[in-house]
Amino acid sequence: MTLSDLPGRTPAIVESVEDHGPNDAIARRLRELGFVNGEEVQIVAKGPMGAEPLLVQVGFTRFALRRSEAARVRLRANGASA
Repeated sequence: MTLSDLPGRTPAIVESVEDHGPNDAIARRLRELGFVNGEEVQIVAKGPMGAEPLLVQVGFTRFALRRSEAARVRLRANGASA
């Protein structure tokens, strides 16, 4: 499952961030923001137009992400061992 598919207010654990080529700046930035293996995430809210942007909480920090960015974040079910 990807972060863009996650239902609202459902906690999940980050498994990985997909790179779309070498030196992928978006994937690198997502990892810098805290989207790393083992971190808990959830979608807090969705925007009014096409449900974009997504307000995503990773750890104790919230970010607005486009659906295309959230689709790069692979998740595993909450409670799975890290």
